[in-house]
Amino acid sequence: MKNEDDKELLDAFSKTLRRLRTEAGLSQEELAHRAGKSIRYVSLLESRKHQPSLATLKRICDGLGVTMTDFIAEVEA
Repeated sequence: MKNEDDKELLDAFSKTLRRLRTEAGLSQEELAHRAGKSIRYVSLLESRKHQPSLATLKRICDGLGVTMTDFIAEVEA
């Protein structure tokens, strides 16, 4: 991350991901399975150490049962 805005966005993304996952009653393992990713990958996303591609974001949103639009709206709130 090069600037403060990027860091804030990544922080908001990771917090939103964790909140939506826990509200859905999913473990990192279950979300990883639903999204076709590793548990480690989900952990890296939630700890702000990685950023997903758009295709991966779509798979994660599908796994959470939310649209990408709704997810992004939550990140921006």
